[in-house]
Amino acid sequence: MTRISLSRLHGERVLVVDGDAEQVIDLAALPAYVAGREADAAGPPRWVWDDTARWYPSLLAAGVRVARCQDLRLCHHLLRRAPAVDGRLLDGDGSAHWDRLGPAAAPSHPTLFSADDTAEHLRADREDERQLAAVAGSPEAARLGLLVAAESAGALVAAEMTYAGVPWRLDVHERLLAELLGPRPPRGARPQLLDELVAEVRRSLDSPALNPDSRPELLAALRRAGFEVADIRASTLQAVDHPAIAPLLRYKKLAHLFQTNGWAWVDEWVSGGRFRPSYQPAGSTTGRWSSNGGGALSFPVQVRSAAVADEGWVLVVADVAQLEPRVLAGMSRDRALARAARGADLYQGMVDDGAVATRQDAKLGLLGAMYGATSGESGRMVAGLTRRYPAAFGLVEEAARAGERGQVVRTLLGRGSPALGGTWDESPDAPPADLDDQDRRRRAYGRFTRNFIVQGTGAEWALCWIADLRNRLWRLGGDGPLDARPHLVLFLHDEVVVHAPAALADAVGAELTSAAATAGALLFRELDVDFPLTISVVQSYADAGKPGT
Repeated sequence: MTRISLSRLHGERVLVVDGDAEQVIDLAALPAYVAGREADAAGPPRWVWDDTARWYPSLLAAGVRVARCQDLRLCHHLLRRAPAVDGRLLDGDGSAHWDRLGPAAAPSHPTLFSADDTAEHLRADREDERQLAAVAGSPEAARLGLLVAAESAGALVAAEMTYAGVPWRLDVHERLLAELLGPRPPRGARPQLLDELVAEVRRSLDSPALNPDSRPELLAALRRAGFEVADIRASTLQAVDHPAIAPLLRYKKLAHLFQTNGWAWVDEWVSGGRFRPSYQPAGSTTGRWSSNGGGALSFPVQVRSAAVADEGWVLVVADVAQLEPRVLAGMSRDRALARAARGADLYQGMVDDGAVATRQDAKLGLLGAMYGATSGESGRMVAGLTRRYPAAFGLVEEAARAGERGQVVRTLLGRGSPALGGTWDESPDAPPADLDDQDRRRRAYGRFTRNFIVQGTGAEWALCWIADLRNRLWRLGGDGPLDARPHLVLFLHDEVVVHAPAALADAVGAELTSAAATAGALLFRELDVDFPLTISVVQSYADAGKPGT
């Protein structure tokens, strides 16, 4: 496959390197150039650039979709941490700048080159050569090659979802806010209903100047009322028998809505009938995504009814049932657990397999193994299930022991965990400052590495799922632009939302299922692990059904 690298030059110019050929083109001419190469009879190339979030938005705005890319920023950080990669192969001209290169901030209007002095004028072709050599030189080259391709495809999905946006009914959102909070307040003021709740809390606690958002003030007011509480978490406050508690809890809930998804949020993130959040692929150490803005990965129930499909269109919502336990079965090659995972409910499958008496026992045992529960009912279940599913439970236990020794662990495709910092493992001759603290840190890191391998591999499965789904939806939609075809609009770790013409809803559901099966086959090869989906076809996201937990 042809690889074409794009590098920025002074004066709004772009250096294009295509094999041995180099040329410089004007920035304004880039969309037409990319569109022409995408239409090559030999097939579209792989575009190689420093950061998809810096290059792709303007191409999308010009109506140009690309089939594949190499996101050098994401892949550089991934390969730097991968245990199976010789990091020296990534060193060279500008490599220190690549080490420091962070994600592009979400621009209010798409521009090709958002300001980042660290990244300016880095040579994409040279970094690409280093990354190709690093992957080729690894004993895990096939897996790492799949991982960098999936990571880069995920970056394309993120940019396309921001471009297309979630269909959003501004009138519905504003009506919800008015019902829950009152009329829109002046900038910097509380809404009417929040002010009324604050007044009620102040009267009940006999504290006329109380700021309910201040932890010290609230704790002091509760102490004066005769209640010693350690914190102001909702679970703690619910145990307090006082007339101020009910309005205080309601205030905290509504204040959170006002701050996170109120009128200011609407003004910033909703435009043209679309909610356009900014995603950060691989925003966490496990490879899971986070959000640069808009809070797309934390969608409050109160405002979901504002996510409404366009007329004649629907939202096709798909959830994966029990993703991480299924991933554990696949990556450990535990055939007994994979057999239990056939069908919609893995936990019930464990019951039917005779491993445990109840579904709740199965859930306690599996989650306990993945999160390090060693006591209580979860700990008892872990011990019993280890004998039934030794490969799966042994894998997470081995990862935990490695973490306690300060070792790096890896996901199935090769993403490495961050190293344990601190002093306990730096010098065997240095006297320990605090043995108890060192032991706590070891155990905590062991719990992290135990879950890292499963959550990280789950993120890899999800990347393969959406990468394949993206192309399936494009082929399904005929000849129109991205947002005229079925397209992804939301991705939440193990859930996706597709905006599609109503007539194509069944076809989209079939592609969702096929892409999930393809992702499983890519990662787990001949071991058959089911990844069943709960699929809802709805007008409003609030009406989507949720899978069993």
